[in-house]
Amino acid sequence: MTVYRVLFLVTTFVAVVPVWTEKHSLYYIYTALSKDVGVPGVYEFTAMGLLDDREIDYYNSKDQLKIPKQPWMRQKMETDYWDKGTQSRKSKEQWFKVNVKILMERMRQNESDVHVLQWRHGCEIEREQPENEFRFSRGIDEYSYDGQEFLSFDNMQSQWVAPVPEAVATKTKWDGVDILNKYTKGYLQKECVDWLNKFRTFEEEGLRMSSRPEVFVFARNSIKDRTRLTLTCLATGFYPKDVMMAIRKYRTALPEMEIESTGIRPNHDGTFQLRKSVDIKEDEKADYDCFVTHKTLSEPVMVKWDGKCHGCQRETGVGFALGVVFGVLIMGAAGLGVFFLWKKKLGCFNANPERPDGQNDAARAFISNQEPPQENGSANGHAVNGLSLLQNDCTVHLPTVTE
Repeated sequence: MTVYRVLFLVTTFVAVVPVWTEKHSLYYIYTALSKDVGVPGVYEFTAMGLLDDREIDYYNSKDQLKIPKQPWMRQKMETDYWDKGTQSRKSKEQWFKVNVKILMERMRQNESDVHVLQWRHGCEIEREQPENEFRFSRGIDEYSYDGQEFLSFDNMQSQWVAPVPEAVATKTKWDGVDILNKYTKGYLQKECVDWLNKFRTFEEEGLRMSSRPEVFVFARNSIKDRTRLTLTCLATGFYPKDVMMAIRKYRTALPEMEIESTGIRPNHDGTFQLRKSVDIKEDEKADYDCFVTHKTLSEPVMVKWDGKCHGCQRETGVGFALGVVFGVLIMGAAGLGVFFLWKKKLGCFNANPERPDGQNDAARAFISNQEPPQENGSANGHAVNGLSLLQNDCTVHLPTVTE
């Protein structure tokens, strides 16, 4: 594949929803290229964990380290967690390297082209009011090759689905290993959900420690009328998401019908932002301010507009900086959602939330009639129906696509 194409899929659902629903997700995405493309920042293998579409950990084939991408992950997870995660992802990197070559041979593809194998797995939960309880919503375990579906797990039927002829042999072999399908379903419905809830708790605890809103007020030329200014109030970095904001004139809140609002949006770090704007006369010298209240504040924050339009003629000084800050915040909130619409559509038990390489300790215990080992499992190996099941701290091998 010599030309990279990114497919942006935007699906709009129109439905009548009788009750409010809160949803959360935990996914892991692995991407392997058939060769180094020589582009800075693009690696032969990358892996990342996503909590509610926010990156929580990352690994690439150059640095070969699983690292935290959120402060609360660094604070809450012990060194041993990252060590084991690094070893697990090194193992997956080797698995992907082998199987990209296998698929290229199977499809008689030219080695001079670049080919991509991806794997995504994880789970979603939802809470409907008034029950106020989270429940498993759906699980996904799917592979894509060169941006097209290759193989996916049907969680309801507990079997693999092959949408292309080249995947039929793999589906047949994997469906013949009953323990693999049992484990995959169990991981999606139980183990993944347990880790999702655990991470959400850690995130909430971490955000409560440093989640006060930062507030900015600035003016720019109005897009609608060049003789007027758009006065904007921006509050960002706050958690939880409930916040109250008012643009005030002479300390009196302007009517909401005159205000344009972005609504509360997520930032990349799990906090939130809110922007409200109003058009005013270009030469107006009124006393405007932004008034924000939030549960983390002992008293409301009031930031007064300095009366200047920093972006009207040229972007200089503070006005330019605020404009850049705002742009970065908005792109940061939206960028992750776009990035994770990947080309097509896009550890161990009690030790690593990721689905290990094929099975976890629970699956190995099922085979060997043992209890799942804790963080330091034995090094005994088992081979069942062509699956290599090595019992040493998360280093288990996925079945290859030829099996």
